[in-house]
Amino acid sequence: MSRKCEICGKGQVSGNRVSHSNRHTRRKWNANIQTVRVAESNGAVRKAKVCTKCLKSGKVTRAV
Repeated sequence: MSRKCEICGKGQVSGNRVSHSNRHTRRKWNANIQTVRVAESNGAVRKAKVCTKCLKSGKVTRAV
């Protein structure tokens, strides 16, 4: 399953988890991806994986 936004391409970002004793281990930050029903320009409806920033900004027209 792809954890990437189909609109802007935002996905996972990796980095380090740093403990109180300053030990570093790898971790991931996942983008907030939601599966929504999207209305396309020709009137068709399909499901898309979209990040919440694209939903809030209005880059996606949701199907009713």
